[in-house]
Amino acid sequence: MSSTVRRPAVAGQFYPSHPDTLRKTISECFLHSIGPQKLPPAEKSKILGLVCPHAGYIYSGPVAAHSYLALSGLNPELVIIIGPNHYGIGSGVAVPAAKSWLTPLGEVPIARDAAKELVEASGIIDVDDISHMQEHSIEVQIPFLQFIFSKPFRILPVSMLLQDQKTAEEVGQAIAKIAPKWNAFVIASSDLTHYEPHEVASKKDNELIKVIQNLDIDAHYETLRKLDLSACGYGPIAAVMKVSKMLGVSKGKLLQYATSGDTGGSRDSVVGYASISFS
Repeated sequence: MSSTVRRPAVAGQFYPSHPDTLRKTISECFLHSIGPQKLPPAEKSKILGLVCPHAGYIYSGPVAAHSYLALSGLNPELVIIIGPNHYGIGSGVAVPAAKSWLTPLGEVPIARDAAKELVEASGIIDVDDISHMQEHSIEVQIPFLQFIFSKPFRILPVSMLLQDQKTAEEVGQAIAKIAPKWNAFVIASSDLTHYEPHEVASKKDNELIKVIQNLDIDAHYETLRKLDLSACGYGPIAAVMKVSKMLGVSKGKLLQYATSGDTGGSRDSVVGYASISFS
């Protein structure tokens, strides 16, 4: 099953469906007290990748804005977005067959040529629209990209149902092979701890953030197991860690951490959000 255009699945739920309201909401995320408190663009930077949250904008948007402010200083031709497959449908790891991705802010071309190279480089990535049909983890990143970039760009969405260490490292290796050719930037879409008290979530997430910053993939998976962490995009995070290491990055930097308890929800049961850059 395929379609030329991947249409919005969560517009009007995770973010506003009206273009003007959506732009205003994204702007408010940048100016929020937990956000960077300024609008893009930022000064030029040398970051190669990011970890960025993917909840409803009212909860995770201010934290995500830190990632996108950092990215706004770059002009990548291609943005590779790796997200978890929350719905358990479709292939284990997949790029879409669709030619473009529609949001309320317009269509963004999908880099079919780069997708073909990635599939060939990996041996484990399929072409499958079903994996992307309902998934919000990649979709919520795209309006932010449209907001920060005035120049045309393309995206390469990668959905990961399988998130074990071997798969994540293989996906990362394949992306690292093709990324330099396409002047590509890589985003791992993930929230952190789910539905625990604010203090518990913050403590657990802080431990995971430390190993992510150190680009230690073995410790990443060990910390997930040891703390019984419920980060939903742990595979995409590991894949971006692998890409970063292979392309010469030695350290990550925490840009912002907060929970849904900080941005408007109850502190009794929160979701953790982090923006982390790799440069």
